[in-house]
Amino acid sequence: MYKILALVILVIVLGLSVSQLEAAVERETFEVSVTIPTADFYVLPVDPRLVQREQKLAYNPVTSQLAPLRAPFDVKNVGGAIGARLDQAAYLSNGTDHVALRVTFNEVELGLTQSEVVSTADARPGKRVGLEIAAIKPDDDYRPGNYFGTVHMVFDAIAP
Repeated sequence: MYKILALVILVIVLGLSVSQLEAAVERETFEVSVTIPTADFYVLPVDPRLVQREQKLAYNPVTSQLAPLRAPFDVKNVGGAIGARLDQAAYLSNGTDHVALRVTFNEVELGLTQSEVVSTADARPGKRVGLEIAAIKPDDDYRPGNYFGTVHMVFDAIAP
């Protein structure tokens, strides 16, 4: 009889332990991705989050200046140089006021027509270069508001 009672108590204790263990389960889900460029041509930001989220230009109210956005890019073109241009004018807007942006890549200012931004000698082995997006201060200073904009850059492999 003691054996049966002990067995019943053991089953009850084990049953409670198992149900408590199940209640303590935690699950996490992570999204993982990778972009592996071709070995022949690429223009990629070192930090991929640069193009995945909004970037803020810091405003200094004492000097009335906007700090530029600076970011490194890895570039390569085994077939020649690399050209770049803006797909449209780069600016910030609050709906009524605009702030023009100066976009430079590897210290070459980008416009709406293509410019060589990485020479063949630098592009063939690959190189790390800088992107800078800087606000051009209006003559009458910055006007208050929330400004937003998009910078569209196009990169091309230039054959020798």
